[in-house]
Amino acid sequence: MTPRSIRLRRPPRLAMHPEPFLPEMTGAQAEAVESRWSALREANPAYFDGRLCHVLGVHRDGHGGATIHVADCAFRFFAVQDERLDLRVRPLCVKGIVQREGLALLGRRSMNVAGYPGQWEFAPGGVVEPGDDPAHRLVRELAEETGYRAAGEPIALAVLYDDQIRTWELVYRLNVESDARSGHCGEYTDFAWCAEPTWPEPMTPIARRIAQTLLPCSA
Repeated sequence: MTPRSIRLRRPPRLAMHPEPFLPEMTGAQAEAVESRWSALREANPAYFDGRLCHVLGVHRDGHGGATIHVADCAFRFFAVQDERLDLRVRPLCVKGIVQREGLALLGRRSMNVAGYPGQWEFAPGGVVEPGDDPAHRLVRELAEETGYRAAGEPIALAVLYDDQIRTWELVYRLNVESDARSGHCGEYTDFAWCAEPTWPEPMTPIARRIAQTLLPCSA
């Protein structure tokens, strides 16, 4: 795998930096941040300036695991970024390969989300916040976003960097209890249980990369 892809044989360790991360900005950049954030909030009032874990670095530990160095950071600094304004904020996210009877769960992202609107990805996913245990965060995202409940603990598979939306993705495998669902939020518009070569299109680049490098994985 590439240097920005680390296979895991054991759970990763998060090392929290004692000081919050504040991007270095010129006066013009600071004004652009506030202007862009106001525009995002006006277009989608659901945007909330919470906290996220910004990745300072990822290192193999020599024992089949990795140490992920993170710092507390405001979400708005990530949300306003694009090709013209890069504040070097790189959130840590979780992604689940949810399996059942040899199939994997994919969700089609809503058109209202910031990254990859309308495209299919392995579901669920979410941003890791300061104080979160990533595996526990994934279990919560599974229930909230898909309505399914986990059967057993998630198993860490890899850490991948998504260079298109500039996030680090901590990928886990987990199974679900049954077909029973309690509904889901607006993150996804559709769900599908799939297996290669029947992946739905359009598929996000990071989802295709997960399919190529991490599947098939044992149930």
